[in-house]
Amino acid sequence: MPLLSDTMTEGKIISWNKKVGDTVKADDVLADVETDKATMEVNGYVDGTLLYIGVPAGEAAQINQIIAIVGKEGEDYKSLLDKEGAAAKTAATANPEGIADKLPTTATQQTEVSKPQTQNVSTETLAAGQAGTAKVDPKTQTVSLPEGAKEIRMPLLSDTMTEGKIISWNKKVGDFVKADDVLADVETDKATMEVVGYEEGTLLYVGVEAGKAAKINEIIAIVGKAGTDVSVYVAAEKAGGNRAQRPADVQLAEGSQPAEETAPEQSAVNDDQTAASTNGRVKASPLAKKLAADKGIDIRKVSGSGDGGRVTKKDVDGYVPVVAKNPEAVKAPTAVSNPVGGSVTGVEGHTDVPLTQMRKTIARRLGESKFGAPHFYLTMEINMDNAINVRTQLNELSPVKISFNDLIIKAVALSLRQHPNVNSSWMSDFIRLNHHIHIGSAVATPEGLIVPVIRFADQKTLSQIAAEAKELYGKAKDKKLQPNEFSGNTFTISNLGMMDIEEFTAIINPPDSAILAVGTIKEVVVKKDAGFGTANIMKLTMSCDHRTVDGAVGAAFLQTLKKYLENPVMMLL
Repeated sequence: MPLLSDTMTEGKIISWNKKVGDTVKADDVLADVETDKATMEVNGYVDGTLLYIGVPAGEAAQINQIIAIVGKEGEDYKSLLDKEGAAAKTAATANPEGIADKLPTTATQQTEVSKPQTQNVSTETLAAGQAGTAKVDPKTQTVSLPEGAKEIRMPLLSDTMTEGKIISWNKKVGDFVKADDVLADVETDKATMEVVGYEEGTLLYVGVEAGKAAKINEIIAIVGKAGTDVSVYVAAEKAGGNRAQRPADVQLAEGSQPAEETAPEQSAVNDDQTAASTNGRVKASPLAKKLAADKGIDIRKVSGSGDGGRVTKKDVDGYVPVVAKNPEAVKAPTAVSNPVGGSVTGVEGHTDVPLTQMRKTIARRLGESKFGAPHFYLTMEINMDNAINVRTQLNELSPVKISFNDLIIKAVALSLRQHPNVNSSWMSDFIRLNHHIHIGSAVATPEGLIVPVIRFADQKTLSQIAAEAKELYGKAKDKKLQPNEFSGNTFTISNLGMMDIEEFTAIINPPDSAILAVGTIKEVVVKKDAGFGTANIMKLTMSCDHRTVDGAVGAAFLQTLKKYLENPVMMLL
């Protein structure tokens, strides 16, 4: 499994385009792989016969894990698997669940319910059983999906995403869906993106309503044969019974004693009769009752998500008093009748605005940057007279209008070539000097700031940069950017000049080592020869991470940048 993105740790095989025994060429696409940022094609880069497939479609492989072997027809390849096989056995002993807990398995990886290591939360873990009926494992008391049903979980759509908000569902329960159908539109921390299920069948269950958010890897839908009953499995998932032996709980199975938490949750599915009562008592697990008592919560007011309305630990942890859920109760009297910014004489008021996914991430990442990276700032004035003249002449010839920001992107990219220490990232144990130059250009949207990336900006002409930037800015404002279009930056530019801001300081955009804050171009009086005249001056302020960029290094970079901007013809050589 190759490294297909800078943040990738594993790749999910969406489909194999070849099967064992097929002849493959070096440029054949062997498989389609879903990474943390996009679905990409994987080439084998060798000629021969496909002898072995190590990861079935629908499962994930770690970086560098063997996913296939190509060689001469009939060649013995098993020695190549010995080392990896030994490692897999060690991992299986330490973690019986493996990847199956994270991603749906395929029919080729089905395991019988009688095996102790079976984890029944994966999509197709029963090798036997009546179709359309959920089964309870007699050893683990966990519930599996009916045969043929498949989970669809919230995918990781950006490198900083922690949850996704369902904007709308394009299919409803009962609809037939194809593998390439767009099931839902999801708002991440950076854009609104389409989620494809990659499964074919009837939509049996929708786990997250439109307008609500789901954590990464949370079940958002289930697809399978029409008429399949998944209610028992869904109830077990909501009650937490299927999480009894997740990797974090491996020690429990080996002898440590948090039975208070695992046993009650396991019993949420199959011990309903012991907890239920016809005498008016609340149906709740013992752990849920204890937690409610500790927190001073009246358990009778907690809505149960378990089977038959049973209250579980998860319900108590997520309980919010009814009064806090009532929008009218938390809003001031003026909030309904007055828009944001409106006022009524002598009446106090406020409006609480819910956080978007983008705003949450901006707060988290920039907070980490500001308080984690020691910032220092360098300011320089640039005479833009020549740049104004050159831009006018270029726009007479260019097929797309070149902006001052495009000139700055090009100048920064060329300057980074000469000052590689600025084109770097702090990696805790080492400093990474990037050989490629990807310039991020911050764009303001109603939801917050996003940074489209001009890749290999030093290798592109001004017209190419202008055209690409225009396209990316349009996508950003329409929330249509794809992950590879807003990630991978090695340096960032933030320009507020068009809003008449003379100068400002910006917070470094991780993982960059610096960010350039660009002010407006202002006509000022300057001394010229024996008299005075006017000049168009622009102020630049660079915020630097002192862990990677020293003051002299940052100053030398700005001097080079100044030469390019004051003599733009140099950028055309």
